[in-house]
Amino acid sequence: LSEMNRGSSIIRDMLNDSFSAIHIDDETLFYQIKDYVQAIAPKQENIVKLYDAKVPIFEKFGIERQIKTSFGKTVSGAKGSYLVIEHTEALHVIDVNSGNRSNKSNTQEDTALEVNLLAASEVARQLRLRDMGGIIVVDFIDMAKAEHRKKLFNHLRDEMSDDKAKHKILPPSKFGLIQITRQRVRPEVNIKTREINPNAGESDEIEAPIVVVQKIGEELKKLINKDYKKITLNTHPFIAAFLTKGFPSVRTKWFLEHKQWIRIQPRDAYTYLEYHFQDEKGNDL
Repeated sequence: LSEMNRGSSIIRDMLNDSFSAIHIDDETLFYQIKDYVQAIAPKQENIVKLYDAKVPIFEKFGIERQIKTSFGKTVSGAKGSYLVIEHTEALHVIDVNSGNRSNKSNTQEDTALEVNLLAASEVARQLRLRDMGGIIVVDFIDMAKAEHRKKLFNHLRDEMSDDKAKHKILPPSKFGLIQITRQRVRPEVNIKTREINPNAGESDEIEAPIVVVQKIGEELKKLINKDYKKITLNTHPFIAAFLTKGFPSVRTKWFLEHKQWIRIQPRDAYTYLEYHFQDEKGNDL
């Protein structure tokens, strides 16, 4: 497909009244798309904009960060929950985890339901985003109450109702497993998000540093929510520099968000992505 055909097909399938802007960094394609939008949705012609800044368009709008955090083996969800996505020859397996999170739910059952409902929304999104096809088995957190399992099933079905791929969802088993069959619309998206480990050379790979920085931020938020004070982060000098340099730095953003200054201590002995939090007495958190 040409760039115009690919772009117009995306807009044809996706464009709706919620769109506020369409940014294009190629001048020829910009005019072609602008004419196309004028033909199919004249009132939205003005939202098509030419992007000509020096910063790459994917960096400007955070697309690179989203790719590396959305297409990895682990996908972070709301309120500390996360998914682990594995692929085999026969099927795809998605494991739902609650993480170490504080919550206001009264019981373990309520917590499981809350996490499962959040995870179901992210599962539906990931299936569309990656266009995963075939058999998908989702291992939700076990729930003893039948009405909770039914609520989860109905919620997942609602979340997948606008999925254009043909699919079928089976009710959850007593063990929390939900089986989904989904027809693949296009080749499955498999984006490499891991990078060469600088400590081991090309023979080993690690998670992208930007993903680890996000994990550090999420773990810090959990510690602050548990009312820890005077927190110190020990990490590799490269990561320490990334967190402290520039304005506003990542650490400054943490201060503005949490109203607490985090001491960052570079550790030469640490491997590239190793980090540990400590309290004011030097105890690991």
